Amino acid sequence: MTYEAILFDFDGVLVESEAAGNRHLAHWLTAAGHPTTPEDAMTHYMGLSGSDFIDAIERRIGATLPAGFHDARKVEDERVIAEGVGEVRGAVAFVRSLPADLPRAIVSSSRVRWIDAHLRHLRLRDAFGDHLYSGREHVAAGKPAPDLYLYGAAALGVPIGRCAIIEDSPVGVTGAAKTGAFVIGLCAGQHCAVDHRERLLGLGADAVAGDFGEVARLLGM
Repeated sequence: MTYEAILFDFDGVLVESEAAGNRHLAHWLTAAGHPTTPEDAMTHYMGLSGSDFIDAIERRIGATLPAGFHDARKVEDERVIAEGVGEVRGAVAFVRSLPADLPRAIVSSSRVRWIDAHLRHLRLRDAFGDHLYSGREHVAAGKPAPDLYLYGAAALGVPIGRCAIIEDSPVGVTGAAKTGAFVIGLCAGQHCAVDHRERLLGLGADAVAGDFGEVARLLGM
């Protein structure tokens, strides 16, 4: 099948922000009296945003997060936005290899400001035009609901069944698998554990790829 558009998740697909972000989260929670490893954080919170993210943490630790948590996250986010994050290996070359007329969009749980800043660090800002979509800003229900993917496909003017979605997180694959798109679970990021491939397949990914070379082959490019 020839796919008419590609919808990209962002963190963990194009930028290596998942590993660093979950290390920071685990360190903060542990220091606050809630022992958490980076692996715990990636297992239980990766891919969530907004109130879903906070609710998941509070359920797991059995307590309300203190106000200091939000301040610490804001400081860390601003530092990372200013300094940038490296690409997931092969991501930039893959995006640059796409046909210029192939519609593509970012569909991320992160805010547009975060996406925009990191695309600029990677010198990829021009590759996506206005098609940066956030589960916090563009839809009422973020991942794992399918709404953001449907929104992105509609904005591109391509039926969702003719789209390929590239996702790395269990939450993302769960939502993407509800859409009828071809879902590729990407296991190229530093945050992906040895069982990540099986986990994404179990959640409904149509295929998994260990790198962007495999993504290209799966898409017939």
